[in-house]
Amino acid sequence: MSLSKVPAASRGIHVSVRRQSSLRSDLKAALKELIPQKRQDMLKIKQKCSDMKVGDITVGSLIGGMRGNCSMFWQGTSLDSQEGIRFQGKNIKECQACLPSDPTSCDPSDNFLPESMLWLLMTGNVPTKQQASNLSSELAYRGAHLPDYTIKIMRNLPQDMHPMTQLAIGLASMNKSSRFARKYEQGSLGKNDYWEYTLDDALQVIASLPKLTGLIYSNIVSNGEPLGQYNENRDWSYNICSLLGMTTGDSINRHDLTEQQAKDFVNLMRLYTGIHVDHEGGNVSAHTTHLVGSALGDPFLSYSSGIMGLAGPLHGLAAQEVVKFLIEMNSKLSPEMPKSEIEDYLWKLLNSKRVVPGYGHAVLRKADPRFTAMLDFVKARPEEFKTDRNVALMQKLSEIAPKVLIEHGKTKNPYPNVDSASGILFYHYGIKELLFLTVIFGCSRSMGPMTQLVWDRIYGLPIERPKSLDMDSLKALCHL
Repeated sequence: MSLSKVPAASRGIHVSVRRQSSLRSDLKAALKELIPQKRQDMLKIKQKCSDMKVGDITVGSLIGGMRGNCSMFWQGTSLDSQEGIRFQGKNIKECQACLPSDPTSCDPSDNFLPESMLWLLMTGNVPTKQQASNLSSELAYRGAHLPDYTIKIMRNLPQDMHPMTQLAIGLASMNKSSRFARKYEQGSLGKNDYWEYTLDDALQVIASLPKLTGLIYSNIVSNGEPLGQYNENRDWSYNICSLLGMTTGDSINRHDLTEQQAKDFVNLMRLYTGIHVDHEGGNVSAHTTHLVGSALGDPFLSYSSGIMGLAGPLHGLAAQEVVKFLIEMNSKLSPEMPKSEIEDYLWKLLNSKRVVPGYGHAVLRKADPRFTAMLDFVKARPEEFKTDRNVALMQKLSEIAPKVLIEHGKTKNPYPNVDSASGILFYHYGIKELLFLTVIFGCSRSMGPMTQLVWDRIYGLPIERPKSLDMDSLKALCHL
């Protein structure tokens, strides 16, 4: 299947008033109902509890990445060391049970739409099927056109430029179209109205990611030739997949996927992006977005900064390291992959002072529920994965590695995290450009920080400015 060049986009990227009202998601209306009470709650806390201590800050935490310091307010998610991530109080299984899925499908195995999760994060309430569908339609319409100048910039970036650099450039360029920035510059915006224009920009950031992602991937793998068509009648995840050339109806289907494989890949994308939307506020990408936003940076600049944080190998490169590890390990194992060989390999690795990629987590002390969700995806499709040695090894490691790591005794959390499974599943379906995997991560992670940015403006939170200590101050504090 061949595709003609995508038609030139219109110069304006924001939804017209008439069209916006016809696609009304009621998200803004839902927020307007919540805001008075939420602001009152925050005011009470500020007036009555500002001097209440949250915890102690030690020298060790100060020079150790601030691990465990409770020093941020974050609206949408909370992370427990034993239970894992909760989205507005709901764990992953609860979200899978209650959040609406693709309204065009009757398949009960379909994963929930990330748009449903966005509504939950923004409002704290589970959307109705109609609310989720309307929000999905609004994002699909908003995302149909990128500004001409952004497309021109993206198409002229070097093919070998880091994919995350390309994404950050694309997002930053769209600052030119920020309604919040324009209104603020005009001096026509009251503080109580900041949130409405921030919400508009935030939704535009999220909506624009499928097309930005498609431009980046086509630049990497096809010299900029489009791999798929954008379909305004489909959901956000579907359009990401289509623009990667991974659907049967709207793309070149570059890996000759069957109808079932293409459907499964779209559901993998929904699952991955749905459970990666947020992970509290202290991680680098979320914190960076919040920090830049606290200076009243618009959502385009704020999330562009967050993307640069996500590009760092200690934050966004873990899934790729697992893929490399599985492939390398598989090359050294016999076809049967016996338990004894896997154990020997792991012990040699640990004794050489190396780590087992995909195991352990800065906060979690049990198996990552996100990993469990990805593993369930595999278990539900035994025929699809039965000949994939890398996926088989991933499953075996999840049973063997924790026991080895516990015996080794130097790992706080010996259990698999989500990166143990996520990268190798995309690799299975044909996304083998490893650095690009972080772009998909960046699509997903937009929803949490954008939600927080809206609530930062609702609450009128100030610019972030912690106190720092120099070496002399530390020595004096420690009596050295």
